[in-house]
Amino acid sequence: MTARILVVDDVPSNVKLLEVRLLAEYFEVLTAFGGAEALDVCHGGKVDVVLLDVMMPGMDGFEVCRQLKADPETQHIPVVMITALDQPVDRVRGLEAGADDFLSKPVNDLQLITRVRSLARLKTLTDELRLRAATTRNVGLEQVLSGQGAETEPAPSVLLIDEDAQSSARIASMLRDTFRVDVEDDPQAGFFRAAEGNYECVLVGTGFSSYDPLRLCSQLRALDRTRLLPIILIADQGEDERVARALELAVNDYVVRVVDKQELIARLRTQLRRKRYNDRLRSSVTETMEMAVTDPLTGLHNRRYLESHLQTLFERAVSRRRPLSVMMADIDSFKAINDRWGHDGGDDVLREFADRLRRNIRGIDLICRYGGEEFVVVMPDTALAVAEKVAERLRMEIAAEPFTVDSGANAIAVTTSLGVAELHRASDTAAALMKRADMALYEAKTGGRNRVAAPAA
Repeated sequence: MTARILVVDDVPSNVKLLEVRLLAEYFEVLTAFGGAEALDVCHGGKVDVVLLDVMMPGMDGFEVCRQLKADPETQHIPVVMITALDQPVDRVRGLEAGADDFLSKPVNDLQLITRVRSLARLKTLTDELRLRAATTRNVGLEQVLSGQGAETEPAPSVLLIDEDAQSSARIASMLRDTFRVDVEDDPQAGFFRAAEGNYECVLVGTGFSSYDPLRLCSQLRALDRTRLLPIILIADQGEDERVARALELAVNDYVVRVVDKQELIARLRTQLRRKRYNDRLRSSVTETMEMAVTDPLTGLHNRRYLESHLQTLFERAVSRRRPLSVMMADIDSFKAINDRWGHDGGDDVLREFADRLRRNIRGIDLICRYGGEEFVVVMPDTALAVAEKVAERLRMEIAAEPFTVDSGANAIAVTTSLGVAELHRASDTAAALMKRADMALYEAKTGGRNRVAAPAA
């Protein structure tokens, strides 16, 4: 795959060395020789992964990473810190600054390329989610992704799958102060447990005596329920080839035994932060899709939803040879209500009308605000005579009790006119059915309002 990689180092020869390695793998390479320049490049262009030196004059790599991760425009860009520092405390410091990985010089080519590919692939998925969220909901994206309220979330639940009882006990004890940890020593049982449980990350040890741990990782990636679940591999020293293969299989991260407690916790937090970021993106997209088909004032489906769903209900009724009726309702003299009580009063009436409509309609019926003061109810398995009775019951319910406006300070009488039409078997269409319901509504309004019209043909 191709991706745009930013290499940041104050030593030109180091930049050139990494650039040559990346170009050989057909990556597009950008370069920067200082922290401020790196921030400008990330803000000014599409960067997929940042390879960031730590020891730089002026603004060091830790500060560059913190600023990137603090900015909603750049916080989703994966950062790999590359440095001569090789102590666990240095790796932890980088991970706590927001880095996605930490590689020590001299960099192993295999680890570098597989890590870059893995993070670039993850960035592509995140970009797609961000694009959908930004396209459908241009305002408020930063607030959605800010993570506000994360401090009130329960302790993350982690599943550790490791055959080595001594190792798993040690790792579990490291994590239990910060995470809720379950341990499973059988890989197949661990797979089913991961699929059925509500875990936020899975740790997989490589020390199984008769099972390939990468097969377990690939099974987790293939299953819909666990496809997006972060996986961290716990590898032994010298398993570079297995680690590289794991990253190609979309394992998110790895640690090497003997596991350092602070590094493991930092890497887990990095994965959880990215998972929750992407979860918020998906939630935003889902919410936006719901908003696109929902009337914000009444909470009912809107006309867009009706137009897409009515055809499905119509075709189902025709294929099953079942009745289908459509009822259209219009609030009488609604303009006069707006003129007298203002738009706030009109909104009060619309909300209350929608509530009374819900109370008098079955759960299987489709209720929509068609536009303005008009509402449509599609009633499956309902013949015209029954639909007419439902409409009459609704008419009486609306007229029986005044509607409150001005926060309950005043009450006004409201009536409604309704038109009902039924599916005809011979060469009917959904559009023709809606047209007949609209004509019936017109008949009810011109006939004196506060009445139901249900022509037989």
